[in-house]
Amino acid sequence: MSALAFAYPAILFGLIALPAIWWLLRLTPPRPKSEVFPPLRILASVLKREETPSQSPWWLTLLRMALAAAIILAIADPVINPRTSSLNTGGPLALIIDNGWATSTDWERRVETANLLIDDAESADLPVAIAFTADQNQEATPGSAAAARDKLAAASPRPLVPDRARAVTALREALNGTRPGTLALVSDGIAATTDAETMTALAGLSAGDMRVLEGDGQSAVAITGATNNSMAMNVSATRLSTAGTQQFTVNALDPQGRSLAAGTLQFADGANMATTEISAPFELRNDFARLSIEGIATAGAAHLLDDGFRRRRVALIAGESGSDFQPLLQPLYYISRALQPYADVIQPNTADLSVSIPQILEDNPSAIIMADVGRLPPEISQPLQRWIARGGTLVRFAGPRLAAAPADDPLVPVTLRQGERALGGAMSWSEPQALADFPNFGPFAGLPRAADITVTRQVLAEPTPDLAERTWASLADGTPLVTEKEVEAGRIVLFHTSAEATWSNLPLSGNFVEMLRRLVQMARVGGAAGGSASGAPGTEGAAAALPPYRLLTADGVMTTETGAARPITIPANARPVASFDHPPGLYGTEDGYSAVNLLAPATVLAPFDPSVGGTQVARDQLAGGEAVSLRPTLFALAFALLVLDSLVMLFMNGAFSRRPGRSKPTSTRASGTAASLILGFALALALLNPNPSLAQQPPAQPPAAAQQQSAQPQPFREMQPGEGVKPGDDQILDRLDTTHLAYVQTGESDVDSISERGLDGLTQYMSYRTTLEPGAPVGLDIAKDDLSFYPIIYWPISATAPMPSQASISRIDAYMRNGGTVLFDTRDQVSALDGSSSPNGLRLQEILASIDIPPLEPTPENHVLTRTFYLLKDFPGRYRGGPLWVEARQDARNSTSQLSSGGDGVTPLLITGNDFAGAWAVDQQGNSMLPTVPPDDMQREYAYRAGVNIMMYMLTGNYKADQVHVPALLERLGQ
Repeated sequence: MSALAFAYPAILFGLIALPAIWWLLRLTPPRPKSEVFPPLRILASVLKREETPSQSPWWLTLLRMALAAAIILAIADPVINPRTSSLNTGGPLALIIDNGWATSTDWERRVETANLLIDDAESADLPVAIAFTADQNQEATPGSAAAARDKLAAASPRPLVPDRARAVTALREALNGTRPGTLALVSDGIAATTDAETMTALAGLSAGDMRVLEGDGQSAVAITGATNNSMAMNVSATRLSTAGTQQFTVNALDPQGRSLAAGTLQFADGANMATTEISAPFELRNDFARLSIEGIATAGAAHLLDDGFRRRRVALIAGESGSDFQPLLQPLYYISRALQPYADVIQPNTADLSVSIPQILEDNPSAIIMADVGRLPPEISQPLQRWIARGGTLVRFAGPRLAAAPADDPLVPVTLRQGERALGGAMSWSEPQALADFPNFGPFAGLPRAADITVTRQVLAEPTPDLAERTWASLADGTPLVTEKEVEAGRIVLFHTSAEATWSNLPLSGNFVEMLRRLVQMARVGGAAGGSASGAPGTEGAAAALPPYRLLTADGVMTTETGAARPITIPANARPVASFDHPPGLYGTEDGYSAVNLLAPATVLAPFDPSVGGTQVARDQLAGGEAVSLRPTLFALAFALLVLDSLVMLFMNGAFSRRPGRSKPTSTRASGTAASLILGFALALALLNPNPSLAQQPPAQPPAAAQQQSAQPQPFREMQPGEGVKPGDDQILDRLDTTHLAYVQTGESDVDSISERGLDGLTQYMSYRTTLEPGAPVGLDIAKDDLSFYPIIYWPISATAPMPSQASISRIDAYMRNGGTVLFDTRDQVSALDGSSSPNGLRLQEILASIDIPPLEPTPENHVLTRTFYLLKDFPGRYRGGPLWVEARQDARNSTSQLSSGGDGVTPLLITGNDFAGAWAVDQQGNSMLPTVPPDDMQREYAYRAGVNIMMYMLTGNYKADQVHVPALLERLGQ
């Protein structure tokens, strides 16, 4: 290849005529200049000698010679680094052209390169075979050059990764053993995993000449992944050329193509990977529909987002608050940490479900997760059911409260048996069960089973014909572990084990995180507000095929033309990658779709190496970059010289001379120039200050001095006694400083009087027998008063008293969830929980019907209540023989341990019918007000001791359970 060549070298013979042109131009004088002379000037010229016409100046002649030479050289068409035809004529020309996503920026140069090769083949009368690597249908049979041009003109870049191996196979079959003369691969410069096989197959064609033509690859930049984290969206990208540093702007666009936020990709020198963060609020990030690299119009520079990339708002509700000092025992501990990387987790600020659930529904979460929440009152359950029917997802976890809930609960997917099933332990014949393989339907399909997960307790489902279809996970013995039910547009999912590690070690495993993540991804973005259904993979397993909805062009533009794209069946919880049948785009409908992007996550672009197959090939650049024609430059130079020559001739002929009598005096010109300068200066001032009068107006605000004075910090002033105190603060400080026993005011004066005098008698007894000195008893209106100040609330049940409102009962429920304890006393010696109920017992059942209570049991002999201060065998009041019901602790009952409370937990409710307040009640002189039945002073003494034990248990928890070791310690000391 020479440095300079002429397309038409015969034209250069025109340069021989330049001397003749020089001679002609020198003999041609300039045109005479006509002037009007006064008479004296004419007379003076008569006396002059006769002059002959002058020749053209030498510089003007040289100018015209240069003009002629430029025209002659331009017609000869000089080319720097001209391309020369070097096709091998031993066979047809075979072209393999990459027309994938990376070729859209320089497609014209690739077409030009291919056309030049086709022209050379036409000149040599060679057939042409052409194949495109990103086309699904290949027709590479050798044909005429005209047919090859038509095929090349009809080709266009595709938003796909080139499949060179497929194109080579089609070319080999089309040649049918014919040896090509020249084999040219017009490559996009990007390596593929099958390059070694491709180059080996090309070498097998035995071409006389093999060459690779490729561009510089500077524009090959692609987005490979996006992750919507808790605070920002992380975007990763890759580039082909690693030379130097590069900076790109990534725009986050909404469905209408408007930019909502942006981030900066910074590629370091020598690096082909970069990441950036797009910071935006949670709600704004959920509106992102597409990511695009600014200034690069390729399918790789665009990344589509669907509902699977959007963060869901998930609300967490617990049946009990747990202890902050033992976070691992809190029911929401593992759930919140499993979901925080994938969702916006919110928790209510109150334990009152009648208040927290309506507030949560107003926030319109995508999913609500309830851990061990049993029965819900109708005024809470009904709005929750409507939310689910409109598209919400409710995920529930079992526990003691759910096990004790009614069997007809509409918020569980299957009918549950009462109680729970214990696996393992001294009282069980069965062993803890491991997980079975996940079924091939549902969101857990494809999730590997963890062999170390065991379940020790679960709630059982009643067998139904469709139970297997509703089971998404089960134990090794076939019993369901996760069940679901669709409710119109929403669904209910139930884990038949607890959310913390007391019933199983599932919350401690990685499967727990993945299971929750997949369940949340199934939920609608925006909950039940009518948002589009999630198009995330795995929402319905592999059952439905999604039709093409919107597709991405090679230029990174969304289009409604689906062409030959086929519906896609998305595997469960897999992110699909574009292919010939499924080009990148959105698949589904307007109500829900899934995004199919061009590149798989973690893809890295690498340069294409033609020698990877061990074959020596010639490498060259695309046409249009190395061959530069000087014809346009020479024609432009000739035109400029022509314009200059014309101006010179006009000047020499006096076209620019001033006519007589038309010139202005110097002073006039000077004054005009000065006036122009003054006018321009005034105009500049006007532009800088378009409304000077407004600038002089005083501001319609307080003076600056006053503003500065108001902004200055005020000096410290000591608060006066009583200043800033609000009404009721004294009472709050008293409640915080002194422990008070509290009782519920029923509205009946005789019952409330006995409750007050009974708690006062217990207060006096505790002040005398213990170091605790409680304050005066407090009567509570549970509908208004703050209940959080009191460790225990005594509630005397009376069938003739007004029924508490549902809001009041909800406040009591919230009080117990937050760690408080309510002592219900039917005062009739009849147990309200054993089936033989009195009127007061029936009223208690009505009250408890709206409260989410855990399973109950009579106080065991080894319960902490029997030893917190006094050693007791029973808990009498005015009556003796009725049981004191407490929360059942199954872990202790089914094991060899004598502990009956887990952690430092305290039972949230106590139920008795022995009339504690009647036994404790004393008058102003300290005498007992009511006799015991039967009359027995020791029974009253034991009633006081029962009250002391209950109060100590409320205040200290179960630390006294360690007394079970006292006999062993005494025996050892005795030895």
